[in-house]
Amino acid sequence: MSAAAPRSETRPETIAPDAALPPAPAPDPDAAGSADTPPSGGAGPRTAHDYSGYPVVAARHPWRWAGTALVALFVAAVLWSLLTNPRWEWDVVAQWFTAESVLRGLGETLKLTAIAGTLGFILGFILALMRLSSSPLLVSVSWTFSWIFRSAPLLVQLLLWYNLGYLYEKVSLGIPFTDVRFFEVQTTTLISQFAAAILGLTLNQAAYSSEIIRGGILAVDQGQLEAAAALGIPAWRRSTRIVLPQAMRSILPTAFNEIIGLVKGTSIVYVLAYSELFYTVQVIYNRTQQVLPLLLVATVWYVVITSVLSVFQYYIERHYSKGAVRTLPPTPLQRVRRFFSTHAKTSEVAR
Repeated sequence: MSAAAPRSETRPETIAPDAALPPAPAPDPDAAGSADTPPSGGAGPRTAHDYSGYPVVAARHPWRWAGTALVALFVAAVLWSLLTNPRWEWDVVAQWFTAESVLRGLGETLKLTAIAGTLGFILGFILALMRLSSSPLLVSVSWTFSWIFRSAPLLVQLLLWYNLGYLYEKVSLGIPFTDVRFFEVQTTTLISQFAAAILGLTLNQAAYSSEIIRGGILAVDQGQLEAAAALGIPAWRRSTRIVLPQAMRSILPTAFNEIIGLVKGTSIVYVLAYSELFYTVQVIYNRTQQVLPLLLVATVWYVVITSVLSVFQYYIERHYSKGAVRTLPPTPLQRVRRFFSTHAKTSEVAR
């Protein structure tokens, strides 16, 4: 038998207690004082860096200032051209801007806008509810109304209503399919220029308003209606207190666009020889041959009306945004105050 070879054993080296260890690296004061860099090994308290001594420097936006300067130069050039070109005839504009005939025409424009806008949105609301109902007849009537009056041009509608007497000599009220009549009048007497303008503008506005209101109602989450119904809230209160306030946030921007379009759309009533603003201006410049200044008078008045409506739109939208945002958006006056206060503080720090 062969003897097994002896197994060699390796003993670990021993270190004397008094042997010198390599020195530990010195701590970096910047790394130790930074709150963003954790200490080595993940142990030990984290110290926050003191930023109180750092100066506050405003952010620089050179391209923004360059763009602002270019736009300012363009605006200044346009204004200079408007003020120095004698062919604009600003003295004629000032002469006719507050003339009695122009103000009467402006009043007729505002009256047409108020009546047609109010009646149009009321009828549009009814048509929107009909479109959302479960009755096939109501849905079909609402859809057909919107289809017809959105398809026909407004000018054609106005002329058709004004010439309604050619199709129907008399308008009567009585029992259908019988000869019983309670009321009867000549169509030409009933449909005047004002009545034709109101009919055309109202029905055309109702067709568009119904789709705007329907879209706003459909934008409300149906889960809220189900939750309100589960709580036992009546249907009328669900519609007026839950659906409508939320739908108004979607309805208002487009609705005000329609109202602004209606203000300018009243100018097409001139084909009926109705004395609204644009027709009045036409009569004046046909007599005086001062076409451009009189058109500028009408344009400035339309800009004034549109600007006033835009201010109303901003504050009404701000009111209905209470349920959607935690803090209301600042008003233009608040923005101006914040702008000047911020820049005043920045200039003081720069000094």
